[in-house]
Amino acid sequence: MVVWSESERSIITSIFSSLDYDDIGPKALCRCLIVYPWTQRYFGGYGNLYNATAIKTNPLIAAHGIKVLHGLDRAVKNMDDIKATYAELSVLHSEKLHVDPDNFRLLADCLAIVIAAQMGTAFTSEIQAAFQKFVAVVVSALGRQYH
Repeated sequence: MVVWSESERSIITSIFSSLDYDDIGPKALCRCLIVYPWTQRYFGGYGNLYNATAIKTNPLIAAHGIKVLHGLDRAVKNMDDIKATYAELSVLHSEKLHVDPDNFRLLADCLAIVIAAQMGTAFTSEIQAAFQKFVAVVVSALGRQYH
């Protein structure tokens, strides 16, 4: 079980309450698909992903990025039981979609970069530490079915 300090809870809640999901979600997913092109194989039905411009302007990618970010809301609201919160989603990604669980970590890293860019100097090491802990727990929960 993960133990969260009141400061960490406050930081995570603050980050997610100030995010523009329609901006951050697509940027994070686009960055992941561009920087790590092998992750594109799970998006074959999403149309043209042949270059960075195509990925950045693809409405299906943007919509999925928003969906992923809203999915993290579930973890924010259930920080004391993130593992159970994502149990069904872990099964879906493992058994039906066959997503490489390392892709969750890659997307989490891209999300951290996009959020850091948005927050600028306000993205202190303390905030980064809390955020990295949060996404590490989410990534672990999503990858749980694979073990």
